This record gives sequence, structure tokens and C-alpha cells, in this order.
Amino acid sequence: MNQTNILLETGTNELEIIELYLAEAGEDGAATNVYFGVNVAKVLEIIESPPRLEPASSAEHPSYLGVIPLRDMVLPVVDLSVWLDIKRVPSSHEPILVTEINGVRTGFLVSGVTMIHRVSWSDVEPPSRYLADLPGNCITGTVRLDDHFALLLDLERALVELNALDVKESEHVAGPQTDMPLHVLLVDDSTSVRFLLKRNFENAGFTVETKNNGEDAWNYLLALKAEAAKRQVPLASLLDAVISDVEMPSMDGYTLTKNVKSDKELGVLPVVLFSSLISPNLLHKGQSVGADAQITKPAFGGLTTQVREIILARRAG
Repeated sequence: MNQTNILLETGTNELEIIELYLAEAGEDGAATNVYFGVNVAKVLEIIESPPRLEPASSAEHPSYLGVIPLRDMVLPVVDLSVWLDIKRVPSSHEPILVTEINGVRTGFLVSGVTMIHRVSWSDVEPPSRYLADLPGNCITGTVRLDDHFALLLDLERALVELNALDVKESEHVAGPQTDMPLHVLLVDDSTSVRFLLKRNFENAGFTVETKNNGEDAWNYLLALKAEAAKRQVPLASLLDAVISDVEMPSMDGYTLTKNVKSDKELGVLPVVLFSSLISPNLLHKGQSVGADAQITKPAFGGLTTQVREIILARRAG
């Protein structure tokens, strides 16, 4: 699959998703397709599953199916239906989505793949409490595709649970390194990530405001700009930086960054993108909307230090 022409324009609040499905067995044995979507930027290719692919009895997680050869590499494969606790009806010629997340390549076995859709983040509804409690907690939202709904998957969370990605929940911080208080806005749709980030930044001496999507963050920034004008003070005296995820319902991080950097007053604020989507091949997306820095999840270590350096460099002119 050639990704060259995918999402050439950044900051349009759109994303491309690959629609896939799992054939779930009903009580009568008949199969009903359950539809999902995965960000195209995380998918390298789609291959056909080899026959007789079964989990090993010694596997750490029942969804792990072992490894298969793929050209010059060995590809670990995860049964997505087992991960999501869906009883799948097996069939022949099932596809495997080959993904690359934070430099880790993984295959996800599914029942089928339909097509690629371009959708707006404004059409993505945050997951209900029921969906958020599904095994793996990797449902980030729902979106209507033609005559049905699809659940958007964050496969990074599955890899973290399977210990395929190294997550450092906290970082060692030396505490405040300036007499002036540092105030940041954290934007992420994941409750757990917001909690970890807020804790780390507060431990490092920052004052923290949090929002769970780009739209809420943008409205907060507009209100802050109005407050600065009312008090006749520089906006930078009320906020020092914005740290944002990329994939979020309502408004994504790229669009939020573009809006901030296009605004005469808000544009002075440094914006740091913190996302599993960030890779050498995709850095141009954040650069095109004016991001001051781009850091790959889940590397929490050192984030507060980098943000502090960016803020102090801005204050020094």
C-alpha cells in the first residue's frame, strides 16, 4: 500500500482510516461483522495470513499467535478478536494488517478489510463508558461509515499491554529550574495519559491545565486570549506552552496547532506534539502546521525537561 498521497494536507482536521471487520459468532452460529477503523498512517501493508496460525501454549497473552517471516524480518502477529474478546468465526484467506507504531512492527489478524475512508475528526464521537471499558481499552471513538458505525482502534494500547512497547510512566525530574512559574496546557483524549503527564509536570514545578480534545483546548485558548486583552497583559504571562496529542475526537492536534500558530496573539505560544504517530516519515506534518517540537509516545522520560527548555528559550528571545 502506497501512502505517498495519503493526507498530503495537514491541519484540515481529517484523517484516513482503513476499515476492517471481525466476523463475530452469534448464538445461532451465524457471523455478524463488527467494523473497526485504524489510522492509515500506522499501517504499512496488508498480507494474507498463512494457514494454521495458532497461539502457542507458552504465549504470555492468548492473543499472541507467534511470528511469521516477512521478507527480511520476523513479524509478531496478534489475533485482534482475542484481544477484543470477540468470538471470531474463522475463514480462509484472512488478512493481517502490518503496522508500525513507534518503530515496532506488528501484524494484527482480522476477518477482512473493506476500504479506506477519509473522515473528519469532528464526526468522531468519543467512546461511551461501555466502550471505554472493553478489554484492552483501545477504542478511541466511533464514526459513521455509510450505513453503519465503526469503532476507531488505538493499537498502541494493545502493544503496551502486550509489552511490545516500553512505557515509562514517570520520569525523574529535578524540580523547578527557574524562579518564574511555568504554566502549560496538556491536551490528550486518554484519561491515563493526561493523569501521567499532569503528575509529571506538577512534580517538575509546572502549573497545569488539562483538556481532553483539541476543540475544548481551542475554546480554552480563545477564552484565555480574551482574558489577557481584558486585563491588558501579554498572553504569555498567562500560559507558557501547549502540549498536545495528535489523534483526538472533535479536533486533532494538527488542526489545534495550525489554529494556534495562525492566530496573531496565540501564535507566540510554543506547541509540542506528543503522539505515537510521530516518526521520521511523518515529522513533516507537524512542521507544516508550525509545531515547535514533536515527541514520540510513549517516551514520557525527559518530556518536562524538553518543554522547560523550549519555554526558557522563548523567554530569552
